[in-house]
Amino acid sequence: MLAIAKITSKGQTTIPQDVRTALHMAPGDLIAWEVGDDGTATVRRVQPMDIEYLRAVEGTLSEWSGPVDEEAYRDL
Repeated sequence: MLAIAKITSKGQTTIPQDVRTALHMAPGDLIAWEVGDDGTATVRRVQPMDIEYLRAVEGTLSEWSGPVDEEAYRDL
């Protein structure tokens, strides 16, 4: 599915109806943005419990993100 939306001068956008339907989104839902090194972005609906988990582990993941680790796990 391809959906295009415009960004306002305030950095806001509307999530197209087809996308909201596909992701089972409703007003008040939370979304998480993940930006890859290649410039791609992934957006997903998250539950409040997911937010707490993500915040808890966010700082612990950096120890596995060095060049040696990237090389070791590249083919997984």
